[in-house]
Amino acid sequence: MLLSDYKGIKMTTISDTILRRIRAKQRGWVFTPKDFFDVGSRAAVDQTLSRLVKSGVIRRLDRGLFDYPKKHPVLGTLSPAADKVAQAISSKTGDKALPSGATAANMLGLTTQVSAKPVFVTNGKSRKKSLAGRIITVKHARVPIIDNIPDTVNLALQALSYLGKDGVDQQTIVQCASRLADADVKHLTKASHQVPGWIADIILQIKMAKYGQIRAAT
Repeated sequence: MLLSDYKGIKMTTISDTILRRIRAKQRGWVFTPKDFFDVGSRAAVDQTLSRLVKSGVIRRLDRGLFDYPKKHPVLGTLSPAADKVAQAISSKTGDKALPSGATAANMLGLTTQVSAKPVFVTNGKSRKKSLAGRIITVKHARVPIIDNIPDTVNLALQALSYLGKDGVDQQTIVQCASRLADADVKHLTKASHQVPGWIADIILQIKMAKYGQIRAAT
């Protein structure tokens, strides 16, 4: 067998592995070539992704950004979910993206306001992208997005930052405590030294509320 034949077998194996991984993630997944660097070289990964784009299996959203698009029987190919795009954009530089503080506050039941446009925060650079019919805005977070803690805890930090020192009352503290698990409160407490002093003070109050030392005003 010629050396070129061996290369062909290797390339086929890489292509099959990448395709299986994409299909295993299911439609709607947004990804970058970095998600496959454990499979083969950058050149081999890029070549495979390029072929999959040409064959219509995946879609190129931007340079180095792809999705395995969802299909609708009437509407056809759907736009990717904004949060998945934001996460993939940030992952290209090794950063993390989360819903903005306003959205985080709504998700935790601390406000009823809903953002009209999808905005996300990241520990990386601010950027805005127009992709597949969506405008994705990613802003640098005012409060650090902390590694190795649950997303719920980071969401709580972003929500508190959004509400501001004067926007967090006793009811908000009790509500936040009720939405967080015991483990979340422990992670939040450990993160106190990484956030502004006024948020650290509120974290202490959330901890107290979690264990019944502060109750909602009636």
